[in-house]
Amino acid sequence: MRRRAAVGAVLLAALLPLLAACGPSRGGSTPTPGLPATAEVPSPGAPLPTDPRALARTLVRVDRRLASGLRQWVAAGAPPPTPSGVALDALDQQRVYGTLASHPSLARAVIAQLPPELAATATANVAADRALGALSGPPPATAPRLKTREPLPASELLREFRRAGRRFHVDWQVLAAIDLVESRFGRVVSASSAGAQGPMQFLPATWRAYGMGGDVRDPRDAIMGAANYLHASGAPASYRRAVFAYNPSDHYVDAVLAYARQMRLDPLAYYAYYNWQVFVNGGKTQLTGPR
Repeated sequence: MRRRAAVGAVLLAALLPLLAACGPSRGGSTPTPGLPATAEVPSPGAPLPTDPRALARTLVRVDRRLASGLRQWVAAGAPPPTPSGVALDALDQQRVYGTLASHPSLARAVIAQLPPELAATATANVAADRALGALSGPPPATAPRLKTREPLPASELLREFRRAGRRFHVDWQVLAAIDLVESRFGRVVSASSAGAQGPMQFLPATWRAYGMGGDVRDPRDAIMGAANYLHASGAPASYRRAVFAYNPSDHYVDAVLAYARQMRLDPLAYYAYYNWQVFVNGGKTQLTGPR
């Protein structure tokens, strides 16, 4: 589909707006309904534990809290905005996986102490993070100038992934994983350095061929165009071939398919990924969190 120096659009660090929108932190006087009033996890922005046992315990607690909050939110229809407890727990999850991805020996020690199901999930997310990190080039000389917006609500985006998937016989989880990697579900609207545009990051020529006359910047049209392109490139017979056509990098393919598999295994994973934020560290884009 297109080659570019780094995966997806150039993305913005959205941590401060997120925290401002979330209201009181978990240590405040207004706990999230249905969740514990206190938390044995670091406050947002605080350093994570460096001891493997302590970090493993942190991830277990965050995972349990996040799953509980997500179940309540999804049962209510996942209305916007995301509840503060869910948003902050997703951020903590993201921070842990980002830390493990950049410290292989620590990751091995932590994952060895996790319950089997969580260990498998952590292994997949850390591997996907590392694969995306392998795609990133050196940081630019200056921090990127970015344009952002609020994404469509999680439930609305999910309907669009499923609608496009049904039309073109593509798993909706693969479409969601590409949207996650390319623009953090449409949060970033800046074009890439190669000129790719929209939440699914199409080059103009590719969009003319597969966009079916839609607006490349409209999330609904972009998701449908991506499904069209993946089907034309080999999906569902070979998702690896189709995703490689979308971005010819084995690292990219590995990351997209890993995230898609997690969403197949656990429907709540989509809603957790939806709440992951995007950070710029020293001018270098990071898709999965501060490290």
